[in-house]
Amino acid sequence: MYSKPQFLQGVYPFAGQGLTNPHLLSPELTYTVPVGKRTQFIYFRAGNSAAEMVYVSLMRDGNPMRLFPIGARGDVHVALAVVEDLMSGTKLETFIAAPENVSGQVVLDIGLVEI
Repeated sequence: MYSKPQFLQGVYPFAGQGLTNPHLLSPELTYTVPVGKRTQFIYFRAGNSAAEMVYVSLMRDGNPMRLFPIGARGDVHVALAVVEDLMSGTKLETFIAAPENVSGQVVLDIGLVEI
């Protein structure tokens, strides 16, 4: 079986619009599963420079799939090997939510594998 790793990663600024109002972090953090393939998450790693907790919401085809809280000036590492498959054509987007008037940067490293 041929597999190909994919990564969504980088350092991105954010400005909080409320914890109940997640918004797209960056268009660069959008991934669509190629036709004829399926994709699995391998891991999620992130760090938060703000003095307040934030969370990253992975959206699958416009609906929340996973929420990852990241503590104030903290980090998180979650192993996700073989949690579930993302089928061909599935669109994955990375949203962020933070309390109003909170800004900072988030460091993301999301590992995927195409099968």
